[in-house]
Order: sequence, then structure tokens, then C-alpha cells
Amino acid sequence: MYRSMMHISVKKSNQAVRFYQNAFDAKLVCRHENDNGTIAHAELDIFGQIISISESDQEETITGNTMQFGLHFGNGKEELVQKIIDNLSDGAKILCQAVDWSPLQTELIDKYGVHWFIFV
Repeated sequence: MYRSMMHISVKKSNQAVRFYQNAFDAKLVCRHENDNGTIAHAELDIFGQIISISESDQEETITGNTMQFGLHFGNGKEELVQKIIDNLSDGAKILCQAVDWSPLQTELIDKYGVHWFIFV
């Protein structure tokens, strides 16, 4: 079987799993912990897309400018998208909220340093 997934490597991975599970109302597919209780590997099903999460071993968070997770939900999903944006915005740096081609979108870097672009 082939599959693709988005991967998030962060500090405070236990909190991040709960944060993203709540933000997207995601289903926890699997969870494996390190000996110290952090996440070795977890997978969340976010509307049929898999996001994996693990504990970062890097000293500092590096937020790249060449990668972002973009999730397009389509017209008719405005209420869902607004809920996700509201949840992800907690502690986030908002980069952009207005574009001509989408009635509702937000680009942000969340409190774990993950770059998102969520839109209808």
C-alpha cells in the first residue's frame, strides 16, 4: 500500500496531538509513546487526510518558508473552516486572512510552529 501523509515534528508532542485532534475534530488512528511519555509516532485522520506527529529532538523550532500544510474544504464548508481557523489561531501568528479567490481563508503559523493555509 502506498500513502502520503503530512508530518509534524514538535516539542510538547502530547499537547500537540490533543490540540490538533480538537482543532480538526480528528480521529486518533494510532499512538506510540517514547519511554519519557512524549510521542514517538501518532496519526490523526483529518477528513481522510493523515497527519502524523512526533516529538522533535531539535533544540529550536524551525519554521520553513518553503512548506505549509494547505487544506481546501470547498464551498458550503464555511462553518467548519471557521471552527478550524478559530481553533488553530489559539497562540498563532496570523499571516494573511483576505484573498480575492476565497470567501474564507487564513494563513497562520500555529503555536507549535506549523505553517497552515486553511480555506474554502
